[in-house]
Amino acid sequence: MKLHFAGIIIAICTFLIIGLFHPIVIKIEYYYGTKPWWIFLLIGIISIVLALFIENILLSSVLGVFGASSLWSIGELFEQRKRVKKGWFPMNPKRTTEYEN
Repeated sequence: MKLHFAGIIIAICTFLIIGLFHPIVIKIEYYYGTKPWWIFLLIGIISIVLALFIENILLSSVLGVFGASSLWSIGELFEQRKRVKKGWFPMNPKRTTEYEN
């Protein structure tokens, strides 16, 4: 009996990538606000395009998940701003004027 671990490895990598992006979004919003959203866009597009050209299914899948998570983080960055406004997360005292309407 031969076991195939690719699916499990992709699942574990997906879990870790999503777990990695959560604190990254929180920290970026805290220190820089929503201004760096375009960095997530650039990283996401590059990662997905690179995934199209990589023949190794495992590496291509993980890179695609990384790119999709990066693109998803754009929306989460703006949602994080709303969560800070609601008081669910700490506001950076140096950027309080950015949260005024």
